[in-house]
Amino acid sequence: MSGARQAAHRLAATPRRGPRLRFDGWIAGVGTSSGTRIVLGHWQRSPFGPFSDVMLERPDGRRLLLAPTRRTADFIGTAYTFDAVEVASVDVRVAGDTWTVSAGPLELRLVTGRRGLLGCLLRAVPGVLAGRPAWSALTDTVARVLLPGVRTRGRGASGRRAWYGARDLRPIRGVSAFYEGRDLGPAAPVDPPVRFGFGSAPRTPAVTRITTTVEA
Repeated sequence: MSGARQAAHRLAATPRRGPRLRFDGWIAGVGTSSGTRIVLGHWQRSPFGPFSDVMLERPDGRRLLLAPTRRTADFIGTAYTFDAVEVASVDVRVAGDTWTVSAGPLELRLVTGRRGLLGCLLRAVPGVLAGRPAWSALTDTVARVLLPGVRTRGRGASGRRAWYGARDLRPIRGVSAFYEGRDLGPAAPVDPPVRFGFGSAPRTPAVTRITTTVEA
């Protein structure tokens, strides 16, 4: 095979990289004594503008996405795995340590505590570094050891690659959650791990500041 043909063959065999989309904001993960686990995404900056979304996994394993627009629902619904997707208003208000969330059938209130050593270390990570996929690849092994179930890189349901760069971590100390008017009970570990994508939220309820990069 000639050199030109070999180069063309290598080029054809190399997967094409799609454009990378960046989301900056917070992810809150919490379990409840009823068995329902909740993951809230609160994005100040994204390709869709500011928005929030909620992923729930019920005790029977049923997974639900609540997203504010059809566009965000379609994007998240193809990146992760759900049994049902609903377009519903997702309103998040943060006042000091208290987060108040109203999302379709869910009413949620979270109270965060003081950050620990890991949170302080993550705050020292520059935003530019946290947004680099290479950094997420480097920290994936550390996350697997310190936070079982957590992954900082992987592929979603559609095959899209995604990277997560954490920049802060605060524990959740108090939870009030109602689904369709029914009390879900107090906070509990995120156990079993949620099954929306390639990784789970930390087992201990927490709010994480994060930069997410998704290959479109």
